[in-house]
Amino acid sequence: MSALPEVALLPAWDDPVRESQATFRAILKALSEPGLVQTIGADIEFPPPLFLSTTALCLALADVETPVWLDPGADTNSLNAYLRFHCGCPLVEDLAQASFAVVTDPQQLESEHFFSQFSLGTMEYPDRSAMLFLQVPDLTGGPQRVFSGPGIDGQRAVRVAGLPVNFDAMWQKNVDGFPRGIDLIFCHGPHILGLPRTTRIVN
Repeated sequence: MSALPEVALLPAWDDPVRESQATFRAILKALSEPGLVQTIGADIEFPPPLFLSTTALCLALADVETPVWLDPGADTNSLNAYLRFHCGCPLVEDLAQASFAVVTDPQQLESEHFFSQFSLGTMEYPDRSAMLFLQVPDLTGGPQRVFSGPGIDGQRAVRVAGLPVNFDAMWQKNVDGFPRGIDLIFCHGPHILGLPRTTRIVN
């Protein structure tokens, strides 16, 4: 087997404590108030094809105990080296082993079984499920969907762009398995929007 080519390694946080804590707070807010766009304020260089937000999520959440799965578009030598060095996380090919997953192409979700390939947790330990970081072309310019559930006063309209036509049905199946199921964070540029398993799409 030939050696992998060397790649230039981008730096991570300028101020690791402050920026990682601020990112973690944004993640918590995104998941506790589904459908509201949050902004990651960290000033970091990010390896393609990731957005700043996706990179910050990986830096804030992934570590030696949380395997990460990268979709084919993200599975590059430079990103592999970046995550291994800055996060120390194992990179896995088996979706079922992943604690976190980076999805750069939303059309992969066209497979109705895509979500169920990840760990959905158990009835005793639902927190052992996977979280997906899903990159999308826009968080505000897509077709309207209406969210309801915990953290939402009544209903909330969202306009995430670039999702496959069967996404709503796939998500309904995920919600129906509660407390088991994945959680999802949409990413675009420096912005994120949370969709936890407790949130229903009602239109």
